[in-house]
Amino acid sequence: MHTFIIIWFGQLISTIGSSMSGFALAVWAWEETGQATTFALWGFFDLLPRIIITPFAGVIVDRCNRKYLMMVGDTVAVLTTIALLWLFLTKDLHIWHLYLTAAIAGAFIQIQELAYSASISLMVSQQQYVRVSSMRALSGRIAQILAPPLAGFLYYVIGFTGLALIDIISFAVAIATLTLVSIPQPEPHSPASKAFSHPLRDFWEDLQFGWRYILEHSQLLALLIVTTLFWLSHDIGNYLYTPMILSRTNNDAKVLGMLAAAAGLGGMTGATLMSLWGGPKRRIDGVLRGMIGAGVSKLVFGLGRVSQVWIPAQFCSSFHFPFLGSCNTAIWMSQVEPSIQGRVFATQSLMFQIAGAVATLIAGPLADGIFEPLMMKGNRIANVLSNVVGSGPGAGIAILYIISSVGLIAIGLAGYAIPGLQALFVRSNAKK
Repeated sequence: MHTFIIIWFGQLISTIGSSMSGFALAVWAWEETGQATTFALWGFFDLLPRIIITPFAGVIVDRCNRKYLMMVGDTVAVLTTIALLWLFLTKDLHIWHLYLTAAIAGAFIQIQELAYSASISLMVSQQQYVRVSSMRALSGRIAQILAPPLAGFLYYVIGFTGLALIDIISFAVAIATLTLVSIPQPEPHSPASKAFSHPLRDFWEDLQFGWRYILEHSQLLALLIVTTLFWLSHDIGNYLYTPMILSRTNNDAKVLGMLAAAAGLGGMTGATLMSLWGGPKRRIDGVLRGMIGAGVSKLVFGLGRVSQVWIPAQFCSSFHFPFLGSCNTAIWMSQVEPSIQGRVFATQSLMFQIAGAVATLIAGPLADGIFEPLMMKGNRIANVLSNVVGSGPGAGIAILYIISSVGLIAIGLAGYAIPGLQALFVRSNAKK
């Protein structure tokens, strides 16, 4: 665990720094435009290059030194921060600069994240897979709790300039920790990867490898389908979360802030527990029960109308995600040989990204074009549904949020009826 902990610490510091500068940029963008579309486009330009680069990133990760790839990812990210800081200081920063730097950084960070994920199984024993996956989730939750309040306070003291400098220093810490350790590389001539390790091998073959590998392993295919459907349903609700709360609280940002803190605390609690415990022996049960638990919590959240219901429901929802995420990651790491994890993990990541993009495209139109108008018409259906979620702005969004939450529960329960997942459970235990 020694090497992993050093890298994890550096990435934790970097994540906190990036979250703080990102918060400052969000405040600046809102002050400049006052439009929600700005943030939607910002997220879109971060996601689009990730989708494009992911298949190539998997090949790159399996062919190149993973430590150097992580360093390159961090370096490019800090260079984009420096560029934005320079533009800000010269009073030449524009919104489109955020989109451009998000696209550039997003592509390289995707490679960095894949290199990080594919290196873990080379640094720790299989018994530690769930624990290290939980620690990675924990770092994100720590940043979620610490960064917004710190940045919110410091923004009015040192401004974007000071927060950007903190971000630059945090990247320096991350890069420094990488220089201190040696990350093992996969054996290039192992039986499972020999045909794909030659540098002159047809690149197209490598691009297809991840898909072929998963299609040839029905248990992993079943797991990928279930988790992709879960994230599709989850992301639909996730994109509705902020407008639903703001609509139902008359734009009360304080409630939104309390919910963000509750989410961070719940996720940190779950990740800490998993890190100390090491996770359940039945890893697939950890995945499916995490899905069901998150779905039930979100269902209660959607049914709620006041912060006294939302805050504990949000805590419980976030508490379950380290369970399902860590156990899912542990299964993939234990079932896929390290030398091909870059390509296989890239395929998994691409499916999740596509699901997120689809959710982005359908959540808004469904809420604004169908469910919100439905609850405003005062017909029989609206009258019945108003007994469940109330009436007024946000009631239609709440209905769609509830539907997505029920979907999470249904997907988790359906997983127990899929033979491929049960076979994966047996196989995983046998290896363990």
